[in-house]
Amino acid sequence: MFNGIIYNKGKVYKIERRKLGLNLFIKSLLKISKKQVGISVSCDGVCLTLISFKNKISEFYLSNETIRKSKFKNIKIGDEINLELPLKKGQNISGHICQGHVDTVAKIQKIKNIDKSFLFNFKIERKFMKYLVEKASILINGISLTISKINTNTFETWIIPHTFKSTNLSRLKKNDLVNIEIDILSKYIKNFLNEKKKI
Repeated sequence: MFNGIIYNKGKVYKIERRKLGLNLFIKSLLKISKKQVGISVSCDGVCLTLISFKNKISEFYLSNETIRKSKFKNIKIGDEINLELPLKKGQNISGHICQGHVDTVAKIQKIKNIDKSFLFNFKIERKFMKYLVEKASILINGISLTISKINTNTFETWIIPHTFKSTNLSRLKKNDLVNIEIDILSKYIKNFLNEKKKI
């Protein structure tokens, strides 16, 4: 379980492609040890299991299913990744409850710099638009953000200067892909209402 507040970033150090997935090596300043092998880490919003750690390099395995649903289909050495360790008991939740189960990817349509902040416009598959609610939370590349506006086929979020500088959003440009996890409450409520209609 995560809350979408990013304090750490890492860079893709090595990629080992396999028939059924890939092993991803990320170099970072995360404060973890070999004893913590097996913990979950949010990597650009995807919950991955740490399978090895040495010389500040964390190794993760991604299945083909995870690759297919995420921006990791285009991963390359040198890419910057937002990292978050799992929440601990008693820790403050400054963002929102996040599972690390990415639903889909979104493509950046436009980025506007407005008075030091940034307005991002994203496009996702139409079937996911029904889950979006203005002023509700959404996880983008592992960052807890608020949907500011919903258009016909796109949605917008404002990014404040601190978030822009502290995450890999500062490296993104038009047509880049980002990982999307829709707020779990939105999904549960939508599914509940759909089931009630069937009764």
